[in-house]
Amino acid sequence: YKVSVMFSAPTAARVLKKHDTEYMHKYDLSTLKHLFLAGEPLDQPTHEWLMGELGLPVIDNYWQTESGWPMLSAMPGVEKTEIRFGTPSFPVYGYNLKIFREDGTICDPDEKGIVGILPPLPPGCLSTVWGDDDRFVSTYFTLFREPQVYSSFDWGIADKDGYHYILGRTDDVINVAGHRLGTREIEEAIQGHPAIAEVAVVGVADKLKGQMPMAFAVVKSADSIATPELAAALEKAVMKKVDESLGAIARPSNVHFLSVLPKTRSGKLLRRTIQALAEGRDPGDLTTIEDPKALEQLQRALSSASKD
Repeated sequence: YKVSVMFSAPTAARVLKKHDTEYMHKYDLSTLKHLFLAGEPLDQPTHEWLMGELGLPVIDNYWQTESGWPMLSAMPGVEKTEIRFGTPSFPVYGYNLKIFREDGTICDPDEKGIVGILPPLPPGCLSTVWGDDDRFVSTYFTLFREPQVYSSFDWGIADKDGYHYILGRTDDVINVAGHRLGTREIEEAIQGHPAIAEVAVVGVADKLKGQMPMAFAVVKSADSIATPELAAALEKAVMKKVDESLGAIARPSNVHFLSVLPKTRSGKLLRRTIQALAEGRDPGDLTTIEDPKALEQLQRALSSASKD
């Protein structure tokens, strides 16, 4: 078909990462100019791996259903932007995107905050909730008293060069003994370990620290966890990787190894479900899950850990 541009999701890239890369080089990809990814944060290790294997630009995009089109992107064809791993780059024309503190002031470079848009919103963006303008305003525009800002409900940072990094949903932020940690930060540190193909981190209630990170990881090769001793050694190595990247405060309480993570049929991680099961709560509606066996495996891992 001589495809020149392709759009996919980071989850698909992480699935490919679990397998031998020989198959990626069996086919003629000479016509492919760009690969675009969106739908969830693209972690730095996966971004670097995929771009290295394909030898062409892999463009991360950040947007929402409400925005209708990308809010952050490298915009190839419009500007010649240096691709940096793990970032969707810069605000797209039409979006006055900033990172805000909780008091409504704009964050300094490399300071975590809430991703927001100063109005007016561009054409194509959500303009109201059908039949309920008040709900539209109360949902999206009441984050601060001043200024009036569209809230993305996402947590992020912008570095000194203006590159933006999305750290996850504001309700995915883990509060460990007063320290705010984005789940993506911890996941990215764990995925930096060569044995790990995919990982999900959730915050689990803790009486002493408020919350503790708990990790659920898929390994590239089952041989790396073939015995309890190997699994324990890999868990320690993963924790050390987090310590080195983010400090001991971000270290997961446990790293559970699975063969598959619970996802929807569209490839989205079921974070709320994972968190509920980790805290012993009812996971709620599971009609969108792709593979029910993934939950059974997760429950067995949690049950086994509680007995140790």
